Parts: sequence; C-alpha cells; structure tokens
Amino acid sequence: MLFETLFLLLPVAAISGWVMGRRSFTKKSSKYSDIPLDYLKGLNLLLDEQPDKAIDLFIQMLEVNNDTVETHLALGSLFRRRGEVDRAIRIHQNLIARPTLLPTQRAHALFELGQDYMKAGLFDRAETLFGELVESSPHSEQALAYLLDIYQQEKDWPNAIKIAQRISIKTGETYSDLISHFYCEQAETAYKQGEPARAAKLYKKALGINKNCVRASLLEAKIEHESGSEMAAIRALKRIEQQDPDFLPEVIGPLLHCYKNLGKPEEMLTYLRDILKRHDAISIMLNLAELLQYYHDDETAEDFIEDFLQHRPSLRGMDRLIDINIKHAKEPVQEKLRILKSVTSQLLEDKPVYSCHICGFNGKTLHWQCPGCKRWDTVKPIQGVEGE
Repeated sequence: MLFETLFLLLPVAAISGWVMGRRSFTKKSSKYSDIPLDYLKGLNLLLDEQPDKAIDLFIQMLEVNNDTVETHLALGSLFRRRGEVDRAIRIHQNLIARPTLLPTQRAHALFELGQDYMKAGLFDRAETLFGELVESSPHSEQALAYLLDIYQQEKDWPNAIKIAQRISIKTGETYSDLISHFYCEQAETAYKQGEPARAAKLYKKALGINKNCVRASLLEAKIEHESGSEMAAIRALKRIEQQDPDFLPEVIGPLLHCYKNLGKPEEMLTYLRDILKRHDAISIMLNLAELLQYYHDDETAEDFIEDFLQHRPSLRGMDRLIDINIKHAKEPVQEKLRILKSVTSQLLEDKPVYSCHICGFNGKTLHWQCPGCKRWDTVKPIQGVEGE
C-alpha cells in the first residue's frame, strides 16, 4: 500500500522538487532554507504511515497552472481507478473552478469529473456534464457513449434510442441491433401494462430497424397467440429460423401450443420432420419424439431417439430414452434404469440452459442483455451433449 502511494505521489514530488531546486539555485541560499515547510510535513506524514493526509497536503502544494493541469488530471484518474472517488471528484472540481483553464483543459476536466460521478453512481450529475460535452468538445464521441450507458442503466429507452442514433450518425457504425432491443424493452413494458396495441407498434419498429430481431418475433407471437390469432403467431415463430436458428429451442413450445389450439398437431409433426433435416437441435428431436410417441407408439419414438443419438449424443436425449424404457422393462432391469434416470435427472437439474459467448455467464433464464458483461444478443441456448 505504501509503495502504491509513493508511486502515486511521484508526479507531485517531482514538480515540488523542481520548484525547490529552482528557488535554491536562484537565491543561492543554504542547503535547506528554501524547502517548503508543507513539503517536509508531507514527508513526515508519509514516514508516519499517514498517506491520505500526505496526499492531500501535496495536492494543496501543487499550484494549478497550465504546466500542472495534466498532473492534476492524472492524479484524479488514478484516484478514481483506485476506488477513491471522493478524492478524484475534489481534484477535478478544483480544476474546473480555475478561471485560467484553457477550453480544451476545461473540457478534459469536465470529462474526467463526469466519469467520477458515473463511478459514484451519481448519474444525474454525470448526465448533465456529458450532455454539455457532446455539443462541442474533443470528448464528444466518448461523452455520447457514456450517456448511452447511463440511459441503459436508468432504463430510459427513448433517450437511449436518440443517443444510439446520434452515435451511429457520428461514427458511421450501425446500431440497429441495439436500438431494436430498446424498442423491445418498451414493447414488453407496454405489454405488461395491458397495452398490447402499443406493444405491437413498438415491436414493429424493432423489426423495421432490424429484420433479424428474434426478440421482436417472439413478442409478436406471444401477443398474437393471446389474442387468438394463431396463424399470425405461427408465421412470427417460423420466421425465427431465418433470423437466428440458434433460438429454435425457444420456438418449439409456443409453436406446438398454436397448432394444438388450431386442432392441427399433425402439422406440427410435419414441420418438425422438415426442420430437423436442416437443424439437428435436441429440442426439435425431443418434441418430435413426443409426437411420435403420441401418434404412433413408444417403440417408434424409442427407435427414432436411438437413431438420432448415434450421430448427435445428448444427455437430454438419453434421459428421454430411459423414460420410455422404464415403462416396459422388467425387474431388476427397471430398478437399474431408475438409478440411471436419477443420475441423468440430477445432471440436467444442475446444468445451465443459456450461456454468454463473450463472458461465459451461465444461467437457466434467457437474458437479452447479459447480466455479466452487459452486452446485448450474446446469451443463447447452450448446444452440445449437455445443451438445450
């Protein structure tokens, strides 16, 4: 800790030493006559292991002028990274109060202070500062990025959309994926508040800006299904295969409900057979096996699962196969199968269903924004032997 503090004080000590040396050279006085008393007090505080008091004293000694502004900014940034936000705020506020600052120096100090407020959770103050900087400042682009972060954390989606659009215009980068999620956030809120018509307008905006927005299609299907428009819901759900086939496991259950409500579950069987040729997802296979079991018999479903598992091993597939065999096995084979079933069930119970491909966050709930890295569209159903 003491070494870290001494490293932090190097810029201050260097400048103070330069000032002392200059005075000593100019006046040609005795060896110690020009050493400032406060500097000696600061050194004593360091030796007495009181680094906080020493730091404050050295900062007070360091006069703010055009030659030392960068040193103050660097010190403030170091304090913020160390978690000493109050001290960083004091340094940057002290800088901004100086009337002699150049416009570029003031903008830099405001930008650093805005980051201090962000770190302290004072979003309203940070928003004000970054709002000032986006108009005309060398830090305009970075300030916009921080504003976008603030509005996302505050769930202020209309302002988040405006800022994302401004960043897109300024940088030339596309923010359509992100903006579509902001519209979906508003749509889901409207839906929960009992406003399906408003929710529909918002998810349509999401699809208008990003035709591959899986989230908007799922929400559309949900609203259409609950209003009794099963065919519209089916169209929305089938669209997801083209948008992102990784989300097909999210489609199967709602799609089966729609076909059952229409009294056409056999059409679901045809659809699953067709889609399994293009995507060998475990969820598709399991639902198809269930329908085969219902419309034909256990043996047909068992043979189908065994054929599938030969080229696509799956813990969930094995669990279902054990289920079917338990019904027809005799003791003591049945007891052994129950033991195997308890093992596979326990393994499946402990396994996450979704994973973020950026930070590795795992969970059993689908998050459109990863709780770990806070990125959008990075969490998907897990594939593989233990997946889905």
